[in-house]
Amino acid sequence: MKEAFEKLRGILLGDLESVEQLAVSILVAILILIFFIYLSRWIKKIVSNRLSKKTDDHLLTNFISTSIKSLVMLFGFALLLRFLGLTGVVNSLLAGAGITAFIIGFALKDIGENFLAGILLAFKRPFKIGDMVEINGISGKVRALNLRDTQVKTIDGKDVFIPNASIIKNPMINFTIDGYLSYSFIVGLDYGSDYEAALKLITELIESVPGVLSGERKPTVYVKELASSTLNVKVTYWVNTYNRDQIDAKIHSRAIIKVLTGLEENGFTLPGDIVEVKNRQ
Repeated sequence: MKEAFEKLRGILLGDLESVEQLAVSILVAILILIFFIYLSRWIKKIVSNRLSKKTDDHLLTNFISTSIKSLVMLFGFALLLRFLGLTGVVNSLLAGAGITAFIIGFALKDIGENFLAGILLAFKRPFKIGDMVEINGISGKVRALNLRDTQVKTIDGKDVFIPNASIIKNPMINFTIDGYLSYSFIVGLDYGSDYEAALKLITELIESVPGVLSGERKPTVYVKELASSTLNVKVTYWVNTYNRDQIDAKIHSRAIIKVLTGLEENGFTLPGDIVEVKNRQ
């Protein structure tokens, strides 16, 4: 009886020691994970600050610092698996069957494709932070280039995350890459007006609008077409997209109001469409 009791006591003590070892291992694993999370964030901040001093390309700076952060986290995860003794298990699972590797590779195909596309975009730099772009019918300003996608802020305030591979494969329009954008609108003059005087007045009015460029990119005013009830004049002007003190929509609004008000004050009539209604008996 005494021998049986001693044997049972030994088993229980052995189990308690195993539980204690497991608890310590889990605690250390959690500490390792927390350490690498903070370490990766700290390294990202250091790299970002140093790159920002050497280049003004915030897009490339953010991409490189984020990539380094991910590598640090990957190293920490590998170290964690090794500490828990799971390295052999993972290796055996990966090397055990070719079909497993094929399935994993197929599942991660899009992630890898988008990551490589992100590297190409970061170094090719077809756009930068703040550029107005159109990608797959989505228009907005570039907010960030991430490892997997590019964040675009649309005009109506939506944040759209476009896969990087989609940007590489499809045509993209960058409206602000050279710093200039053109806008236009139509003015309908009444038939019988002094057309030459009207064109001259419209040119003077549009050139006086704050934000409208002059010189090589000065406004153009010309007769576009003969409509049913008006002579249509097209007004085209340019704005500087790098000058963010001037908002394009406000410039466009001021330009239209300035031209219409100026024409009316100088006696020019701006008729609407004329609809003829006949009464048949």
